[in-house]
Amino acid sequence: MKTDSFVLRHLGPRENEVKEMIKTIGVTSLDELIDKTIPSDIRLKNELNLPKAISEFEYLRKIQLLSNKNKLFKNYIGLGYHPTVLPSVIQRNVLENPGWYTSYTPYQAEISQGRLEALLNYQTIISDLTGLPLANSSLLDEGTAAAEAMIMLFNTRSRDQKKSEVNQFFVSEELLPQTISVLNTRSNPLGIELVIGNHESFDFSTEFFGAIVQYPGKSGQIFNYADFVAKANSNGIRVAVAADLLSLVLLTPPGEWGADVVVGTTQRFGIPMGYGGPHAGYFTAKESYKRTIPGRIIGISKDKTGKRALRMALQTREQHIKREKATSNICTAQVLLAVMAGMYGVYHGADGLKYIASTINNLAITLNEGLKKLNIKQQNSLFFDTLSVRVSNDTKVKEIAEKKEINFLYPDKNVVNISLNETTNIDDVNEILAILAEAEGKTTVKFDAVVENEFTQDFKRTTDFMTNEVFDKYHSETEMMRYLKKLENKDLSLNHSMISLGSCTMKLNAATEMLPLSWPNWGNIHPFVPLNQAQGYQDMIADLEKSLNEITGFYATSLQPNSGAQGEYSGLSVIRAYHLANGDKHRNICLIPSSAHGTNPASAVMAGFKVVVTKSTEAGNIDVNDLREKAEFYKDNLGALMVTYPSTHGVFESSIKEITKIIHANGGQVYMDGANMNAQVGLTNPATIGADVCHLNLHKTFAIPHGGGGPGVGPICVAKHLAQFLPSNPIVKTGGEKAISSVSSAPWGSALVLLISYGYIKMLGTKGLKEATKYAILNANYVKARLEKHFKILYAGENGFAAHEMIVDFREFKAKGADVTDVSKRLMDYGYHAPTVSFPVHDTLMIEPTESESKEELDRFCDALISIKGEIDSLKDGGLNSALKNSPHTLEMVTSDKWDYPYSRKEAAFPLPYLQENKFWPEVARIDDAFGDRNLVCSCNPIEDYK
Repeated sequence: MKTDSFVLRHLGPRENEVKEMIKTIGVTSLDELIDKTIPSDIRLKNELNLPKAISEFEYLRKIQLLSNKNKLFKNYIGLGYHPTVLPSVIQRNVLENPGWYTSYTPYQAEISQGRLEALLNYQTIISDLTGLPLANSSLLDEGTAAAEAMIMLFNTRSRDQKKSEVNQFFVSEELLPQTISVLNTRSNPLGIELVIGNHESFDFSTEFFGAIVQYPGKSGQIFNYADFVAKANSNGIRVAVAADLLSLVLLTPPGEWGADVVVGTTQRFGIPMGYGGPHAGYFTAKESYKRTIPGRIIGISKDKTGKRALRMALQTREQHIKREKATSNICTAQVLLAVMAGMYGVYHGADGLKYIASTINNLAITLNEGLKKLNIKQQNSLFFDTLSVRVSNDTKVKEIAEKKEINFLYPDKNVVNISLNETTNIDDVNEILAILAEAEGKTTVKFDAVVENEFTQDFKRTTDFMTNEVFDKYHSETEMMRYLKKLENKDLSLNHSMISLGSCTMKLNAATEMLPLSWPNWGNIHPFVPLNQAQGYQDMIADLEKSLNEITGFYATSLQPNSGAQGEYSGLSVIRAYHLANGDKHRNICLIPSSAHGTNPASAVMAGFKVVVTKSTEAGNIDVNDLREKAEFYKDNLGALMVTYPSTHGVFESSIKEITKIIHANGGQVYMDGANMNAQVGLTNPATIGADVCHLNLHKTFAIPHGGGGPGVGPICVAKHLAQFLPSNPIVKTGGEKAISSVSSAPWGSALVLLISYGYIKMLGTKGLKEATKYAILNANYVKARLEKHFKILYAGENGFAAHEMIVDFREFKAKGADVTDVSKRLMDYGYHAPTVSFPVHDTLMIEPTESESKEELDRFCDALISIKGEIDSLKDGGLNSALKNSPHTLEMVTSDKWDYPYSRKEAAFPLPYLQENKFWPEVARIDDAFGDRNLVCSCNPIEDYK
């Protein structure tokens, strides 16, 4: 065995197993299977033009050398990004722990209780600090959270406002520039008119439905918004606030002066800057918005035994039900980052956060006192961490500072903004004073101790926060380590067994790909440093974009979208910009097959398109005749087609080239949803099938971990004619010559985790990437071959084979009293996470095994499902008191003195022999979803409840 071959480590089946699997499938070779699965007219004629694979050792050496090109300056730039101190116990036990980073979104709550508790902690921190009762479990970043706030306020306008078509949204000029750019992108297609100005001179006209302000402002000044909010509310205008979360430890929370919504980022809670991300955006609102708040909310319910249990409240994803009528296309959170930020709060507690925030504020006060002694004007009358300094020559300051490897922000001529942070100390303050004194030709002053002060009563926080027991228990590393391990043990992750979710591609997240994320030369880079300080990042980004261009067959790539759904939105926004540039404003019809992902129609509407749904045939394919008829009917206004390939039904449709030609012939562009790219890489590509733009889920096909529901990255790749419209950033130049405005806050989105996909491509190389795709198709068809003897497999290609996933039908078992939910819960007793439930077809399981799973693991999974089929067959009288209906079985249930079930404990918990060796116990029994929705509680109980 070649021990330096990464592809051999990435692929699950061994060579001898492949022969057995091929025989079971009924073909003579793997190549025959591929030939019979993928239509010949879309197969690539040449191999991918990528460098040959390198070993894991060679990659780590390469990425280390590349990281040395990044310059670790001290950063006082601010603008929403700050150096932090990530506690080592969180770094080692969460960020670097596959038990946390390989888990899936907690839709199966019984085996996700650890993550759910961590997110409940996070929500409690957000709610307490902002002073509002309802927090979600994270959004993508501050800019997109602000955009979601704007859209929520727009959608919840009063009846009179809607009738009068009130559409103006006031944006304070103190808002972060990248947030304004994202607001601009998101407002335009929805007909929202942004009015940017000074909140102190705002006229509160009835033409406005909402407003957003920054607290503290972008240059550090703290404004008293109480009167502003009162006047706005009296005029029917609701107010959102973008707030620095750490400042709210000391400042009066916006909820206490009437804000409807508070948004921001939790990056300051120990998360590395990572050249822009990933970071968990936060979103909190008044309780009246509980039916319209975007994203996921973790709530408290109970299981069938009455035990407290956590779940995603109101958890049915809105866009899958409402589709084009959805008010948001949000499908991804930043769970891993939210968990880390929440654990930062748990580890430090309220007193620890007060110490950190007060230290930063006192250092800023000390710096300000030094400036007074130097007679250098500082413009902010009240500040938390940021000073705005008037200087004679900002260029000279910059020159001196950069020689000392220090970055400030230079927003205007003769102005320097300086944002202090958790890593700053008194020596840093003296160093900053020395730089400014030198630039002004003065003798510096020096402080031996920090000057202490407090905010005036108008601004000082007087309410308690984080009083719950969880924030007062785990302040020693021993206790914190054990708490994190206790929660980890409640969750089923990829380090325990296969997670075979169709369309979600839960593949191996190799340790070598993950290691560099902890290195300071990658983590501690501010997204707005001069490009020459981030040359390692720039080289990696350029190389990754080049590789993704080659893999997709396209001309250019934008890495800015930081989720798959945001990639959909970005791709469609680029198409829209293309039509507008051609004078085709009227091209606003988007055709979407009925089988499409639920986010597709939602994304189309968000991007300004009107959705027209096309039919599917009985075989599950796009009805080409219906599509042609609609394309021709709408040819004068056709803007785009959204198509998933292979299809959402797991089939390579042979008519795909005909479909894309029909769209082009009628004036439209083709957007390909890249959710199923795991079945394409190296064998075919979006350009070959005739698409113009696609998004890629780097957290699926290219190995970025799902992290319990995020981080995700959803870059878009485009043909040459669309490249000029790729998204920009207001601070660092990105995108094309006619770039649309930003789709996320940072210039290159979640840049830190791009390293994972970069490593994946480098270590697999041309041959390995192709092998990975082949093995994905092999594993899926092996599972299909084993299961189709016992279950109905809904769809297959023309030769009877699946792509990389398949849909197993459970509808016929309803007559026996069993449904797909029972199967999903019973799988937990067998040690497995359920495949995708009831999507895209109700009462089915969509199974995708990925190339990383061995034949032995595939067999165990198939044995489990076949065993459950036997249980269904033996059900009598609806099986109300069966192992199937009572699943999952907890350790507490099985070891109880009381056992009133008509089946044995062994049948309940150990139905197959392999479970004797490696048993995962669900933490709670089946959860009562309806109870949790009727009694919505989404934060930790107050400490009084524990006493």
